[in-house]
Amino acid sequence: MSVDWIHFTPWRSLGGGVLIGVAAAMLILFNGRILGVSGIVGGLIPPQAGDFKWRVVFLLGVVSAPLLVCAVAPDALMSAPRIEAGNLRTILGGLLVGWGTRYGSGCTSGHGVCGLSRMSLRSLLATISFMGVAVLTVFITHRWF
Repeated sequence: MSVDWIHFTPWRSLGGGVLIGVAAAMLILFNGRILGVSGIVGGLIPPQAGDFKWRVVFLLGVVSAPLLVCAVAPDALMSAPRIEAGNLRTILGGLLVGWGTRYGSGCTSGHGVCGLSRMSLRSLLATISFMGVAVLTVFITHRWF
């Protein structure tokens, strides 16, 4: 096993984790909602009255924040990692992740960040499942494909 030292950025990762934690805390404190991205996106389809605006504003923030950083401080960005999967694998992977978040009643941001911080057993089991399947998938795809 080798470490990709170019993309190994522990301080940036720590900073990103802190920002996610602050965003999750602000959303629950000011809006009473859990920061689970799949649930936020899933709540837009079909749109529910009174619940639509904050979801759209949140998603606009998720999309616009990197664009703002790119415009203000382009040197702060690191190079994008190279994805060696083809289009078909990428689409299949995205569909499987989407199915898994619906089947697991949430995603890693909802269960892994918010659920674990609330000491939810269900979120602990979901996070263990997510991570276990991810490790197994990497093992299988690197070994046989």
